[in-house]
Amino acid sequence: MSDIIASVSGVRGIYGDNLTPDNINSFTSAFAVYCKNENKNLIVVGRDGRLHGEKISNIVIVSLLLSGYNVVDIGTAPTPTVQIAVEELGAAGGIAITASHNPQIWNGLKFLNSDGTFLSAKQIKKFLSIKSKGNFSYANVNNIGVYSENDTFLDLHIKMLLSQPAINTNAIRKRKFKVVVDAVNSSGSVIVPRLLKQLNCFVIELYCDGSGIFPHTPEPIPENLGKLSSAVKSYKADLGIAVDPDADRLVIITNTGEPFIEENTITTAVNYLLKKSTTENTPIVVNLSTTRAVNDIAKKFKAKVYRSPVGEINVIEEMKKRNAVIGGEGSGGVIFPALHFGRDSLAGIGLLLSEFAEFNGTVDEYKKSLPQYFILKSKFENLKNPDAILIKADQLYSGKNCRVTKTDGVKLDFTNYWIHLRKSNTEPVIRVIIEAESKKAASNILKTFKKSLNI
Repeated sequence: MSDIIASVSGVRGIYGDNLTPDNINSFTSAFAVYCKNENKNLIVVGRDGRLHGEKISNIVIVSLLLSGYNVVDIGTAPTPTVQIAVEELGAAGGIAITASHNPQIWNGLKFLNSDGTFLSAKQIKKFLSIKSKGNFSYANVNNIGVYSENDTFLDLHIKMLLSQPAINTNAIRKRKFKVVVDAVNSSGSVIVPRLLKQLNCFVIELYCDGSGIFPHTPEPIPENLGKLSSAVKSYKADLGIAVDPDADRLVIITNTGEPFIEENTITTAVNYLLKKSTTENTPIVVNLSTTRAVNDIAKKFKAKVYRSPVGEINVIEEMKKRNAVIGGEGSGGVIFPALHFGRDSLAGIGLLLSEFAEFNGTVDEYKKSLPQYFILKSKFENLKNPDAILIKADQLYSGKNCRVTKTDGVKLDFTNYWIHLRKSNTEPVIRVIIEAESKKAASNILKTFKKSLNI
């Protein structure tokens, strides 16, 4: 049995291997103890729709009920919808049953605070300490929790989004976009088409049957979206929309069937909201691995970009600190705090369609109007001492026309490119991200960089 993965994104494992009924129960029971400090007696549970998710949900719910908590089960729903439900119901916390973009054999639990945000690194440490000690507390027979179901939160999520003044519903409805949707038959299957139809879009549902059977590898990256790209071209659609199984990431396909590029999701959202801003130094927050295009857009509007370590909760904490109007991650994660503090594909859809509707051209033409960069992702594997590589990179490049950031691995910022090195927590690997002005430039930078480190 392999070790279960625990991080600020919750716990994740392989169903039938390390994600066992005992493990699910112990993590859930530990979370019940963790939530005791909230002095509230309700926890929200939702799931991303993948196969076996309901069975895991049943274990989670029973564990919470036996721990003395009332449970509101919102069923199959995006993680951001679970976050909204926690806030709206004034719950002690929430559990989203999901393995995000991982393949079908994976599942997991994402734990939410009473404000609907993920647990921070400090809070996860406290939670895992409770789990390791195993001192769980269960209710006596007279205090077992009460179970209820609530299927209204998909509609509430849409209503809350469309009520945001920043969303230009009139312009979107006038454009009558034709949109192909790939929700990998998971939690976005109902809510994404429903939102689009309320925005007067003509919707072609490619993989939206809600069966939980993934038609392809579920991470919404270009190599997995070939059928969506083909459908956009064959239907002569204005764009394609892809979301991951728990629908917190948004990826666009242009009208030509080409990737809009996931980094451009947050870039476009930033561009749109900064156009609406009437003040200078408007704060924007993205993580250290997000495209420099965000900085280019911000500079145009005299806005200020702050960067956090990778991870949704890290971005959110920095957003709260800076009072940011928009934030997110380059993987297609848009965080729109006027709606709620969480990556949300629906928020992304509302903001991007508003921008596309106000733009006098196609989505492909819009893409060409953005700053043009290329991101290359690689990794250094089978390392005897990953920390030594990070130290060497810092020492080699500090003070050499390079800004070094060490809040999350080592980030090397040069004039025309950047390199970000992050150590894996589970294997002897360093993940490497390089952004440059072209694919050729990024490849050459990687070769030179590896040579300088003797890798």
